[in-house]
Amino acid sequence: MARIMRPLDGVLLFDKPLGLSSNIALQKVRRLFQAEKAGHTGTLDPLATGLLPVCFGEATKFTSSLLEADKTYCALIRLGQTTTTGDAEGEITNTCAVEQGEAEVRSTLCKFIGEIQQIPPMHSAIKHQGKPLYEYIRKGETVIRASRSASIHELVLERFAGNVIEIKVRCSKGTYVRTLAEDIGSSLGCGAHLQGLRRTAIGRFDLGGAHNLAHMESVTMIEREAYILPLDSLLRDLPVLELDAAQVTRIAQGQRLVIDTAVLDGKVRLYGAGRFIGVADLVERRLTPVRLLSSVAKNAACVV
Repeated sequence: MARIMRPLDGVLLFDKPLGLSSNIALQKVRRLFQAEKAGHTGTLDPLATGLLPVCFGEATKFTSSLLEADKTYCALIRLGQTTTTGDAEGEITNTCAVEQGEAEVRSTLCKFIGEIQQIPPMHSAIKHQGKPLYEYIRKGETVIRASRSASIHELVLERFAGNVIEIKVRCSKGTYVRTLAEDIGSSLGCGAHLQGLRRTAIGRFDLGGAHNLAHMESVTMIEREAYILPLDSLLRDLPVLELDAAQVTRIAQGQRLVIDTAVLDGKVRLYGAGRFIGVADLVERRLTPVRLLSSVAKNAACVV
C-alpha cells in the first residue's frame, strides 16, 4: 500500500550522516515525516556530515537567506598526500614527507583569510554546457574552469598532529573546502587532501539544534514533529511589519501599499493578526509583495 503523504510546513535542522548524498538524505527525511513537499538548503557531499536544513512545504519558498548565508565547517586535512579527487575518496597521486611544523601551518593558514580565488573541482555540480562537471570526469574528461572568488572569514587551526590537521573554516557560500585543503597543501609545499568534513553552522543555525536520522526513527511522529521549526525562523534577521486585515487582503491580491512605518527600507517579514504571511519589499513607504503563503493568496481570492 502506498504511503499517504501530507502537507507539512516548517524547517528541520538535520544532521546528515556519512555516506548519503544530500538528495537521498532529503528523501529519507521526507518519507519519515510523510511530507508532500521538501527541499534542502546547501548540498553536502556523501563524505561530508553535518548541518543540512530541510524545508517542508511553504518553507521552500523562503530558502534564499540560507543559501546565501555563511557556512562553518570542521575540516580534517591529510598533509603529504594528494589524490585524484582532492579528498579521501580518490586514488593517491603523490606522497611527500611532511616536514612543516605547527608554526608554519598557522602562518600558511593566515594567507587564506580574506577574499581568495578558487578553481572549482571537477568533482562538483557546476554546469558546463548544460552538464555538471562530475559527469565529464566520470568519462575521463577534463574541462577548463575559470577561477571564482570566495571569502574566508575565519580559519583556525584546532589540532595539529604532524601529517593531519583539523581546522575550523567560516566562509562565504560557494567556497570549496576540498579545494581549500589542496591549496593549503600546495602552499605548504607538501600537498594535501581533504580527509573529512563536517558542517557545523549555516548563518545563525548550528548543530546544537540538529537531529540525526537514527534518533528521529526511534521516536513517535508526534515527538518528531516537535523538532520542526516554524517557517518564519528562516527570516528572523528581517524586520517585522504587522498589517491589518484590509492590508493583508490587498497585498495578497498583489497590490502595492503605501504604509506609514518606522521600519527601514528593505525586505520585511509580514504578519497579519500575529501570524506570518510572507515577505515584501519596502521602499520609501511603498510595500510590494515578494513571496506570500499560498493560504493567504487563496483567502484573498475568496474575498474578491
